[in-house]
Amino acid sequence: MSVTSTVANLWAKADRPGVRAFFLSMAALAVALVLALYSGAAAELGRLRLASISALTALVVAGWVAVTLVPVLARRTPLRWLGYKMEYKITREGWLYILGIILISLAALNTGNNLLFLILASLIAIILMSGILSSITLSGVAMRLQLPEHIFAGQPVRASIELENEKLTLPSFSLRVEAVTAKNSPPAALLETPAYFPYLPKRGRAQQTVPISFPARGVYRQDAFRIVTRFPFGFLQKAHRVELRTEVLVYPSVEPTREFVEILPGLQGAMESLAKGRGQDLYALRDYVPTDSARHVHWKASARLGSLMVREFTREEDARVLLVLDPHISTPAIGAVPQIAADRFERAVTLCAGVAWHFFERSALLQFRSAGMETPLAPAEETIFAILHHLALAQPLPPDPQHALLTKLAASPELFKIIVTSQSHGSIPVNLWHTSYVIFLEDLLR
Repeated sequence: MSVTSTVANLWAKADRPGVRAFFLSMAALAVALVLALYSGAAAELGRLRLASISALTALVVAGWVAVTLVPVLARRTPLRWLGYKMEYKITREGWLYILGIILISLAALNTGNNLLFLILASLIAIILMSGILSSITLSGVAMRLQLPEHIFAGQPVRASIELENEKLTLPSFSLRVEAVTAKNSPPAALLETPAYFPYLPKRGRAQQTVPISFPARGVYRQDAFRIVTRFPFGFLQKAHRVELRTEVLVYPSVEPTREFVEILPGLQGAMESLAKGRGQDLYALRDYVPTDSARHVHWKASARLGSLMVREFTREEDARVLLVLDPHISTPAIGAVPQIAADRFERAVTLCAGVAWHFFERSALLQFRSAGMETPLAPAEETIFAILHHLALAQPLPPDPQHALLTKLAASPELFKIIVTSQSHGSIPVNLWHTSYVIFLEDLLR
């Protein structure tokens, strides 16, 4: 029953046109072989005409198979992995094994002992078998890599590596996936920790999850990976290069930094001062929690209900923020110490990311502006990743004598503006101070 079910499963999964083409080609080649044998026998009997006709017919049948059936089978064959190029490396154990073979061969030649020759032949056969088995293990293995959609600098994430064994009948053993790095270059940022697959079943898949961490924002690229095995005896290390171009965009870190913690009290105070005296629409009343501000307590409702009640206002009037990153680096900063200027800019980008994430968690209305980039005023959850995408790729720009970016900010007096700039303290327009909180890059590196 088990054999019958196995055959039935194989026939259900089989490529029936390909199977028919295979058996038809085998039958045609068998006919061509019989005709060729008959041609030889006829020639021995002196029947040259019959021998010539048989030989010509055999060639025609073989040619028909080559022209019509072989291309059909070639398009359907799953053995495209036979052409894979593999890298070879003899391991330390392999060199010791080869040294042992050399010593035994010298002893066999000097003594002429048949037992030593038999042992020598067995040792050579083992190393040849090792090479064949490792090649079979690597053949027909495909790889896929999956990374999270959103990745932040300094935050560990988990990547999923999947291997698929395309061989029809044989499994693979002891596979290791690692990144390919160019010579005289730093290690690749992707897949610094190799992934190990002890067993990969035939026509099956296996997955491994590995931790990956990116130290800084920006774009990380990996052109190729390598699947390595030392199966079965560890004498040879063979590797198959997989061309799998991968590109990852890493956002700046949104974890609270020292600069963010220092400016947060002043930032909250500036926002409350700006909102003081404004007419705000009451949204709802709710129970008081320890993190609520005392100025939001509704005393009449609290006295009536016997417990503290807090007023909630509409989000539109609660927080309407315009976050601005001025990427134009001042000339003294560039000319004096370029490394300090670069460090200031990186801190400014990280600070902007932290501020944007802070208002995203508060569900505020957020708008972002920078050189060549502007988002509409919208709920922060709709624009946060567009902002982080721009910050991940932001680069410092030459000085702008016109201060065009800062000058245009005066046209939005209704928004609370958070400005991160490298300009000097006296260069900010006076009409911006009343509705803005300005962070100077020169104050970020102390």
